[in-house]
Amino acid sequence: MIIPAYNAARYVAAAIESALHQSVPPLEVVVVDDESSDGTAAVAAAVGAPVRCVRQPHAGAGPARNLGVRESRGEHLAFLDADDLWTADKLRLQLTALREHPGIAMVFGHVEEFLSEELTPAERSRIVVREGSHPGILAQTMLIARADFLRVGEFSAAWKLGEFMEWYARAKELGLGTLVVPLVVGRRRLHGGNLGIRERGSRADYARILKESLDRRRRRPVEG
Repeated sequence: MIIPAYNAARYVAAAIESALHQSVPPLEVVVVDDESSDGTAAVAAAVGAPVRCVRQPHAGAGPARNLGVRESRGEHLAFLDADDLWTADKLRLQLTALREHPGIAMVFGHVEEFLSEELTPAERSRIVVREGSHPGILAQTMLIARADFLRVGEFSAAWKLGEFMEWYARAKELGLGTLVVPLVVGRRRLHGGNLGIRERGSRADYARILKESLDRRRRRPVEG
């Protein structure tokens, strides 16, 4: 499994721990440090095997995940953001779903949100937390066979936001089947440094990604 990490020294150890303490442990954990300046790489490297930390010049989450894929060896791929957590049965539930549904390529699950413990009362008051759990079509909730991931191709480096949305659109265009396990597999940490907050000026990327997907569908030859 792969953890892209940028200035996540405060959180990455907890993310790694949630991966290592799975009921079906991962073969390996590859942390890709995206040129952090806060000691993220040192925190990750200190954990030791089966955790490996590799580094890249700052390029964003998509390229970091791509490097993690190239550095990893497992038959299946799973991703976790450095500030989020997996629930203990995440991998077991999703591997079982893949075995029981051979026509499915991507398995997701539900997520729940929580406020990070270091936030002040004033900071907490400014962040909206959705109550309960909800289906999450997100990189950090996905399990996919490596071969199916490679059919779709790597994450695009063109987007500051929405790189998974763009990848998922390509996957659906290829006809890859999706299943959402109706159980919580991930916990999304909300704090002041979330990517959507840091890159709020790039939110127009979502509309451009959707337009590109629609354009590709229109250009597709009509069968029959």
